[in-house]
Amino acid sequence: MNESNPVVQEFIIVGLPGIQDRCSKNILFSALLLLYLCIILGNLLIMFAFLTDHAMHTPMYSLIFSLAFLDLMSSTTTVPKFLTVLISDSGVISITACFTQMFLYGFLKAAEALLLGVMAYDHYLAICNPLHYFTITCNNLVWKLIFCCWALAFCIVVIPLTATIRLPFCGPNKLVNFFCDHSTVIKLACGDHLISTYTGISVGLCTVLGPSVYIVYSYVRILRSVFKIESSHGRRKALSTCSSHLLVLSVFYLVGAGVLISSRIPYNSGDVPVIAAFLRSVTPPLVNPIIYCLKTKEMQAHLVKMIKKKRILS
Repeated sequence: MNESNPVVQEFIIVGLPGIQDRCSKNILFSALLLLYLCIILGNLLIMFAFLTDHAMHTPMYSLIFSLAFLDLMSSTTTVPKFLTVLISDSGVISITACFTQMFLYGFLKAAEALLLGVMAYDHYLAICNPLHYFTITCNNLVWKLIFCCWALAFCIVVIPLTATIRLPFCGPNKLVNFFCDHSTVIKLACGDHLISTYTGISVGLCTVLGPSVYIVYSYVRILRSVFKIESSHGRRKALSTCSSHLLVLSVFYLVGAGVLISSRIPYNSGDVPVIAAFLRSVTPPLVNPIIYCLKTKEMQAHLVKMIKKKRILS
């Protein structure tokens, strides 16, 4: 068989195997559309606030802006296609579009994991070296680090994608998932996909564990510095600086752990792993803007300013 011309030219996204009747699909479509609109609104609000308020052009808000962009793009990579599947009863996706979706989702999630590590570095400098913070870091440096996250994420994701593209697909073409996930797609390969499987697992572990180790190291140093502060007010203020990032980290890693656990436990229904993967795709983009809007004073002040301006104009 010629691997460059596989027999299978398209896949069929099944979505949730247990939800195939029209009434249930309509309900799921409405709920998902509402969630997606909230994701768009929340993340665009943060991006708009950053772009229109020069006072927010600081390293911390540059990182928050980048995170909002990644969240918006990662959900846009998967949710609209699933909405189309639900409303049209046709989950057909070309093999090219499937691999493109697989690459974009993996790239954006890898970039987000690396960006969370950079955000930990920013908080470490702000608390452990407050007097030298603005001499060590600046917007130019932060944007260079953001670019490095994107470049490294691209290189990381290309490795398992290249191994998967070379696999022959000549048999079943139904993807029991709501998008083209790497672990789901390689199960449909006709040839030996052991190398591609272990490549994907290894790259995924490195992408998660690398930033995780640095994040833990940074927060150990941060906590040591916080406990050295004599006043309780100073300690609370220092910890408050990290609270938003810690909540974002909790959402990212807890949801990711839930997906990993669900994929390793046998179920009678195939819906549970799909639901877990779905929650991983929509939960961080939905929750992160809420966290930063509620926990960040500058963001709250900007929202109040926007509301007052709208009232004056009306």
